[in-house]
Amino acid sequence: MAELDRMLDFARATIYEAGRLTLGYFYRNLDVIAKSDGSPVTIADREAEAHIRKAIEAAFPDHGIYGEEWGVKEPKAGCSYTWYIDPIDGTKSFIHGVPLYTNLLGLLREDRSVVGVVNIPAMGEQVSAADGMGATLNGRRVRVSQVARLKEAVVLTSDPRDLVTQGPNDKWKPLWDGCNFPRSWGDAYGHVLVATGRAEIMLDPQAEPYDFAPLPVIVREAGGRFFDWSGKESIFGRSGVSVNAALADQVRKTLGIG
Repeated sequence: MAELDRMLDFARATIYEAGRLTLGYFYRNLDVIAKSDGSPVTIADREAEAHIRKAIEAAFPDHGIYGEEWGVKEPKAGCSYTWYIDPIDGTKSFIHGVPLYTNLLGLLREDRSVVGVVNIPAMGEQVSAADGMGATLNGRRVRVSQVARLKEAVVLTSDPRDLVTQGPNDKWKPLWDGCNFPRSWGDAYGHVLVATGRAEIMLDPQAEPYDFAPLPVIVREAGGRFFDWSGKESIFGRSGVSVNAALADQVRKTLGIG
C-alpha cells in the first residue's frame, strides 16, 4: 500500500504539472497537425507528454511507458508496471477552447489498472484513485450516484455518431432513449462525471488503451463498474462503459454482455 501511495502522489503531482503546461496553450491560435489516423495533435500534446515521460523515467526507471504521442518504452525485465499517458484527451475540445479536455495518467500492474489520475486543468478539477484506497475529487472522497432507474439517469457519450458507426450493435438505443436526458459531455470527462456521481452511464464505443488507463481504478474505487463492450474490466477492448453499481446489471443486460 505504501508503494501505491507513493505512485499515486507522483501521478497527481506530475499530471498537474502537465496540465498547467497545457493551460499555457489553451484558447490560443495553435498550429494543428493531422496524425496518420486523421486525429489532431498540437505542440501542447507533445510537450505535456514529454514532461510526463521525463518525470516517470527519473522516478521509476524500470517501469514501462505507453504514450499517445511518443510511443512505447518496454518495462525492464522483471518489472510488471507500465504507465499509460494521454497528455490531452479531447484535443478537439482543447483546440476549440472548450474546457472539458483532460490530462490522463494511468498505471497498470500487468493488466490491472492500479493507479489513475484524470486532471481537468481548465476546470480546476482532479480525480484520482489507487487500488484499495478510494477515489477522490480534489482530495475529497467521491462515490457514484445511487440512481437505480434508467428514467432518472443521465447517459453520456463522446460523439453520438460513433455509437452508430463504431458500436458493435444498436442495443445502446434503449439506454439513450429511456434515460432522463442524454448528453455528449464526453471523452474522459464523461467517465469522471459517473465516478463523481454527476451522471450514471458513460458509453465509449471506440477508444485506445491510453484513453481508458486511469478509468477502471477510479470508477471501481468510487463504487461503480467499468467494462468494455465484451463485459471485461479492461483498457484493451477498444471500448469502455462506466456505470454506477445500481444500474450496472441493467446496462449489461441491455447491451447483451456478460
